[in-house]
Amino acid sequence: MITAKSYFSGAGGMDLGLSQAGIKVTHSYEIDATCCETLRMNFNHEIHQEDISQITVLDQQDANIYVGTFPCTRYSTAADIHKSRTGDDLFLHFFRHIALAQPEMYIVENVPGMKKFRVVMEALTKLPDYYVRVECPVNANMWLPQERKRLILIGTKKPFSNLDYPESKPIKLKDIIEHGVDLPLPQYALNRINGIGNYRDKPIISNPDIDDIAPCAVAHYGTDRSTRLIKDGNNLRSYTVREFARLQGFEDAFKFSGSDNKKYKQIGNAVAVPMARWVGQQALKYFN
Repeated sequence: MITAKSYFSGAGGMDLGLSQAGIKVTHSYEIDATCCETLRMNFNHEIHQEDISQITVLDQQDANIYVGTFPCTRYSTAADIHKSRTGDDLFLHFFRHIALAQPEMYIVENVPGMKKFRVVMEALTKLPDYYVRVECPVNANMWLPQERKRLILIGTKKPFSNLDYPESKPIKLKDIIEHGVDLPLPQYALNRINGIGNYRDKPIISNPDIDDIAPCAVAHYGTDRSTRLIKDGNNLRSYTVREFARLQGFEDAFKFSGSDNKKYKQIGNAVAVPMARWVGQQALKYFN
């Protein structure tokens, strides 16, 4: 059985997808208490609520694959709006674990904007004795009714053959919608629709009846549900928590801890599950 350790695990989208591919996740490292609750509600492997920058490497149990999905907020083009596209040093702590443990494979998932950070890319692609491939963009719209572009970086001790991309047959937006939902728009969403207030743009409205797909599910949806709306018959409303989770490929049996706001945040920060499953399938090709 091929094993993996998950760093910056969040709500477990990557963990779930790897598990579905047939990889045994042995440890998840996550600092957020609510995310750790979610992980414990859905997985049986070891969940460590720890700051990765404070833990040593060589006294930890090893695994075949180390997976790092460190926060993307400061690598995203959206961060330009708030002048916060500065990167951060969390990648260095994942890099430290890779450099010391020397696993057979390491995987990084982040936003395409990470490519702009030369120091980050040099560290993650120039490790001695590793062959590295960078796939960018990998778009969740190959599996899901959501536009979500990501960078996937895979480092291996031996050369890695070409990846197999799936035929694009995503589920439809209309297949994930809950019907008969009574979810009135908050006043600030109505203001945004009507151009009232200090908003940069109007909401992105998706219509399942004409095979629209949703824009990228974002973490701040819990505190501002005016950015993405859906047409539900004659009504216009925000996405429910369950719809948001389905946009990311989580099955309805998956449980999220915390308030609705915290659930939206966890979902928006997660790795899309089918994308993670695809990553796991490609990893298994290497080991087999």
